Amino acid sequence: MLNAFFDSVALFELPGRGRIKVTGEDRKRLLHAMTTNHVQQLEPGQGCYAFFLSAQGRIQSDVTILAAASHLLLDVEPAQREKVFQHLDKYIIADDVTLEDVTEQQTTLALEGPAAQNLLESIGAPVPANSYDSAEWAGRLIVKTSYSGADGYHIYLSPLDAPILRETLQDAGAREAAPGEVETARLLHARPLYGVDITDANLPQETQLTHALHFSKGCYLGQEIVERVRSRGHVNKLLTRLEYDEGAEPSATAITSSARDPRNNKIVALAYVRA
Repeated sequence: MLNAFFDSVALFELPGRGRIKVTGEDRKRLLHAMTTNHVQQLEPGQGCYAFFLSAQGRIQSDVTILAAASHLLLDVEPAQREKVFQHLDKYIIADDVTLEDVTEQQTTLALEGPAAQNLLESIGAPVPANSYDSAEWAGRLIVKTSYSGADGYHIYLSPLDAPILRETLQDAGAREAAPGEVETARLLHARPLYGVDITDANLPQETQLTHALHFSKGCYLGQEIVERVRSRGHVNKLLTRLEYDEGAEPSATAITSSARDPRNNKIVALAYVRA
């Protein structure tokens, strides 16, 4: 239900998320050199959001990086799984790094909405404190993150375990959200999706997702372009949330995704607008 994203807690599944487990002594050093955020400083239970870039500074994928004591876990869009795996594998030369695709071993149950934390506490689950923090729970991993942009948590778990936990969450008050409602909530919260609103034609600063960028870290692939944009002070276009009446689509914009808000019959959209 759409309202659950704003007044209670919505429950939905995100099957097929790409999951790559990275082990070896050089795992942090490699990911630090391959992404736009600060991976070296991550402690077990911490995480960050970042971009993989080309040498020309274009976004190849976004990624959530979760640190555990023995490995890093990468979470990417389903369609980016193979691309990211091959991208990393190409740069492993003399590094002590091993990649393992664990996508088929996991699925994701998402709890998103203002009551998500209270619901987890009510069933005795640990609640990570900061964005992208994670906590283990009975063979599952709870991550403070969101697909729609609402406050929320994702639970990584076995596909066999998912129906059991889903029932527990529903009994505790989570309200099942349909795919169309999830998409509308995503746009209402202006949460862009890689492959839809962000592609390999985009520069990082065009997305306005500044929490994916760390401007004082060491060198990484594509950094020269990111720094050039930063020193110049602007880009030519910015990804922006729009709201308008049906039939009144704004001109001079490149709309990437849109949906109707049933609460007021307005169209909500994400679009690139001239800066």
